Amino acid sequence: MWGRVAYFARETMVSLRRNVGMTIAGITTVAVSLSLFGGILLLSKWVDHGTESIKGGVTLEIFMKVDASQDQIAAVGKALAHDPNVKSARHLNKDDAYREFKRIFKNKPDLVNSITAADLPESFRVAPKVSGNTKIDDLTNQLKHEYQLQPGVDTVETPGEALKGVQDVTDKVRAIFIIISIVLLGSSLFLIVNTIRLATYARRREIEVMKLVGATNWFVRGPFMLEGLLQGVIGSVLAVVLLILGKSIALPSILGHLHSTSDVHALPFALNALALIAAGVLLGAAGSGLTLRRFLQV
Repeated sequence: MWGRVAYFARETMVSLRRNVGMTIAGITTVAVSLSLFGGILLLSKWVDHGTESIKGGVTLEIFMKVDASQDQIAAVGKALAHDPNVKSARHLNKDDAYREFKRIFKNKPDLVNSITAADLPESFRVAPKVSGNTKIDDLTNQLKHEYQLQPGVDTVETPGEALKGVQDVTDKVRAIFIIISIVLLGSSLFLIVNTIRLATYARRREIEVMKLVGATNWFVRGPFMLEGLLQGVIGSVLAVVLLILGKSIALPSILGHLHSTSDVHALPFALNALALIAAGVLLGAAGSGLTLRRFLQV
């Protein structure tokens, strides 16, 4: 048993050294394609979680005009307090708005320094009261229509509308990255197939002799299957390393303005890592299996 394992390992390493250029290219392509695919899935989840954190249960935000009078602001606040469809309403004065502005744009000091509290509008953050069979979207639209007509009100928005641009960009980036990942995965499969094909061609005489002395099909196939699996596993492990680096270095700068990344949990990171490794194993197995079926008639 152990002798057979040692033989497979030795022959696999010999084959990898013979085609070191193709092997490195295959592993690199697997790593890049899987890291892109895993990265865009994680990024999408992180963005979704971050936007939900921003919403924080508030479904409506009423922005007053910058020059709205205190009487107009008080009238809106009074209307909200007596509105049976409003669960809660929080008033943000200009100082509150400025603190929020500085928090959101803390990484852009030039922008923060160019704005003062007087330049920002006061607002109300409103959580509708849902009861019975009323749909939250219908109630939100009803409140939006009502308060948009109040004197001194500039706009009434939902967090979903405010974040729609971010989500649209994320969807487009996700689609582009998935297409690139699929193309690269196809390239990875092609490289693995050709690496193993070269290995089988280089050892064709040896394979013929092994068959003549009674070697089983699986014994002949073993080193080549292990070669494909090894390329897939190494590539997927490198992809996980790239994701860890991205999570530690790139993600905080990308999503720092949305939320603390320590509080952002998509699918558990370990589960995503295992999924990438499993994908690498399947890719290597598919490459070796396809090669052995087409180019190694044993």
